[in-house]
Order: sequence, then structure tokens, then C-alpha cells
Amino acid sequence: MKDDKIYYSVGALLYCPANNGSIVRSVTTEKFGTQYSLALCLEDTINDNSVKEAEAIMIQSIKKIYEYSCSHTFYIPKIFIRVRAKEQIERIFAALEDAASIIFGIIIPKFTADIADEYIDEIIKINDTYNRKIYFMPILESSDMIDLRMRRSMLYDIKDKLERVEPLVLNIRVGGNDLCKTFGFRRHNDESIYDIRPVSNILSEIVTVFGRDYVVSGPVWEYYNGEGWDTGLKREIKGDILCGFIGKTVIHPNQIPIVNKAYMVNRKDLEDANAVLNWSKGSVSMVAGSQNNERMNEYKTHAVWAAKVKILAEIYGVIN
Repeated sequence: MKDDKIYYSVGALLYCPANNGSIVRSVTTEKFGTQYSLALCLEDTINDNSVKEAEAIMIQSIKKIYEYSCSHTFYIPKIFIRVRAKEQIERIFAALEDAASIIFGIIIPKFTADIADEYIDEIIKINDTYNRKIYFMPILESSDMIDLRMRRSMLYDIKDKLERVEPLVLNIRVGGNDLCKTFGFRRHNDESIYDIRPVSNILSEIVTVFGRDYVVSGPVWEYYNGEGWDTGLKREIKGDILCGFIGKTVIHPNQIPIVNKAYMVNRKDLEDANAVLNWSKGSVSMVAGSQNNERMNEYKTHAVWAAKVKILAEIYGVIN
């Protein structure tokens, strides 16, 4: 598992169309709070005929945020740019000039083994040019994964490709809505993506392939208002966590506090995690009851779980 907090800290990743000029004021006034990440999207949220215009607006927005940060103190989220073509990466970073310093990473949609090498080469180049870590997050959402005969080999091909830049892969992300789109599925706010078995099976296999070596982030929830939207989101995040996902793509600020609260660690879990991590190496027994005698802690069985719990508690806090 990852042992650095940075990989677990993306949390609620707020998607925003790159041509939304109001994002400058929202960020500099801390309208969305002080615990979220931001994705400026040049892909699905932008009309194919408006990409260049959206790029220009986004570059100016990032420059304004950077310039304001030079004289004011405010929360700057981890900012990611979701591109639609590899050529955009070098062009955008060059145009940003000094403001490129506040870009945390790149998001690559519809990531497959076929395009992996060209994007990886571009990420390596941009890291070398700026001599700092610029992370990236591939999104696994291609309809090719639906083919049962090929899915597993495709996932492992992608994993093999990513191995040479493994430290730069901040998260593996999943495109729940894109996968649903292929089947013509859409869940209501009282339904979870884990109720859609053809899609949840794909998500399960993604975690199986990548979950031991990478942090895998949960799929988007599209409801943000109306009766029951928040209850549905909480239910789905509970499924996310149980299945090994950490963090979630969000499409509205209303969703941010719910995601953050969901990843707070239960105090009993933290107590058990600390007990496991502080287990005496000289102990004869590798098993003991929890502090409140509710469940059994096993050092060898629960060590990885405990390490993750400790990291999440440091990032998101503890709840009783």
C-alpha cells in the first residue's frame, strides 16, 4: 500500500468546466471551504468547438489565482487540469509561466494501454522541465473494459505500463457514469452504483488489480439537491469505503462536506489501528481483544488496514 499521506489527500475532487471564469473568485474567497481539490476540465464539459477558447479562459483564471496568492493568504486546493489530448500538457504549462507552480497534476480521461506510453512520456517530460513532482491521475472509463474476454488483461496491461512512473500516479480514478452510459444505465438518488452489477463488477476488478499498489478513487455521484440526494450520497460512499475506494469525484460544492465527513475515522477504529501498529514485537500472542472488547484485533491480519486508518485520521480527522 501507499505509505505517504499525499496519495490519500485528494479527497473530494470538485469538477469545474475550464471555461468557468467565476472559479477565480470562488477559490480566492474560499467559497468551497478549505478541504477539497479542484479539477479544471477541458474534456467532456467543453464543446468540441470551444476547446481553444476554454484553454485561454482557464489559463487566465489560473494566473489570476496565482497572482492573488502572491499578496493574499487563502486556501489553494490541489489543482488538476483534465486534458483531452497530450499536446495540451506542454502547451498549457508553457502558457501558464510562473502560475504553473500551483498546478498539482494532470487528469487523463479514457486511459487505456494504447495511449499510456505517449501520455507517460509527456508526464516525464513535464516533470523534468519543471524539476518538481507533477502528478497525474488516469481515469479508467473506456467502454473496452466491458468485454469480459479482454477486461482483466487490459487492466493488467495498464498496470504494467504505469509501473515506470508509479510514484507520479497520485490516484487511479474510475468513470462510473461513462461505464453506465455504455449500457444506458442511470441510477436514482436512492440507488447506488453497487446495485448496478455489470458496472460494480468492473469497479471491483479495478480495485482488485490496482488497490494493493495505488489509491483508487470512487465514482461520481450526480445528485446535489432535492429530497434524499445527501442520503443517497452517504450510502454510496459507505459502499465506496467498504470496496476500497478513497476519495470521490464531486460535481457540486454541496457534496464536498459530505465526502469529507464520510472519510473521517471512527474513534474505535483509530484505537484498534493504534493497538495493531503499536503491537509489541516481543509479544507471544498476535491476537487480542479490542479496547472495548467488541472485536478481535490480529496483528498479521489487520496491519495494512491499520496503516490506512492512521493516515486517513491524520488527513480527515476523527469522529466519535
